[in-house]
Amino acid sequence: MAGTSDPVRKERLDKFLFFSRALKSRTLAQKVIETGAIRVNSERTLRSDLKVGAGDVLTMALHNRIVVWRIVDCGVRRGPASEAQGLYEDLSPPVLPKAEQSPYEAAIAPLGDGAGRPTKKERRETDRLHGGDDE
Repeated sequence: MAGTSDPVRKERLDKFLFFSRALKSRTLAQKVIETGAIRVNSERTLRSDLKVGAGDVLTMALHNRIVVWRIVDCGVRRGPASEAQGLYEDLSPPVLPKAEQSPYEAAIAPLGDGAGRPTKKERRETDRLHGGDDE
């Protein structure tokens, strides 16, 4: 009859991030939490020992994007990815398409063919076309 009147089970935030495979280790999870990159129910937290459970919403700045998860269940172990995905519901906004570049990315964008200084290979091809094998 376990589970009929059990209170909502909660576990440490760093353990949840580790079990759900958001981060590779609990130590890394603690470091990320301490930087303030994690919000629990819209409240910024710096405590890795904060208890989270089903219904809590995590907002995280991970892997250069914003990730939003609603916790469905607390894990008991770090299992396979399929098991980890059952611990949360992903509410993340869609990833921006690559066509929309930041100003920084646009500034360092690769040049098209024929733009900029010629490479050594292009210079040799040009010399061959002009018949300039004087060297």
